[in-house]
Amino acid sequence: MLDPVTAPALFDRQECARIVATAASGDFRPGGLVGGRRSENHRRADIHWLDETGEAGWVMNRLVEAAAEANRTSFGFTLDGFDERMQVASYDGGDGGHFDWHADIGDGPLAQRRKLTIVVQLTGDDDYEGGALELNPAGHVRAASRGQGDATLFPSFILHRVTPVTQGCRHSLTVWVHGPAFR
Repeated sequence: MLDPVTAPALFDRQECARIVATAASGDFRPGGLVGGRRSENHRRADIHWLDETGEAGWVMNRLVEAAAEANRTSFGFTLDGFDERMQVASYDGGDGGHFDWHADIGDGPLAQRRKLTIVVQLTGDDDYEGGALELNPAGHVRAASRGQGDATLFPSFILHRVTPVTQGCRHSLTVWVHGPAFR
C-alpha cells in the first residue's frame, strides 16, 4: 500500500507567512478543476500560482528535496520533473471554502503525468476551523497533519478533499511531481 507520508515542519512559521505574503502580492483567482472547468459545488477556493524561480525559488528547492526523500523511502515512482508551478490556495470560511473528493490525475496533458502530490499546511491550526485535508488511500478516510509547515506527500491517484472551512481562512501550498504513466 502506498500510504501518505508526512514531512513535519518542512517550513517554519515565518517561512509559511512569507509564502502566503508572496502569493498575496499577486492576484488570487477562483480555482478550477482539471481541464479548467469550474464548479463552486465541487471547489470553492482562490488560487495563485508561484514560479519556481525568483522570489519563490527557495520554496521549490525545499519541495524538491522532500519529494526526492519521500519517493526514495516510500514510493519508488519513476519521476522526471516538476512540470507545473506551485499553487497557493486560500479557503475562506466566509464562503465555505472547500474542495470535494477528487484525485489529482486527470485528462489534461500535465494532469495525466502527475505521480506525486505535495500539500503544505501554511496556516496555523488555531487560525481557522474546518478545512481538514482528508485522504482516502484504501477506503479508510484519514486526516492529514494540521501542523503549520507540515507537508503531506501522496500518490496523485489517491482520493482526497478539503472539508469546508467554517471560520477563518486556510492557506495551503500544492505542487505535483510528474513522470511517465503508471503501469
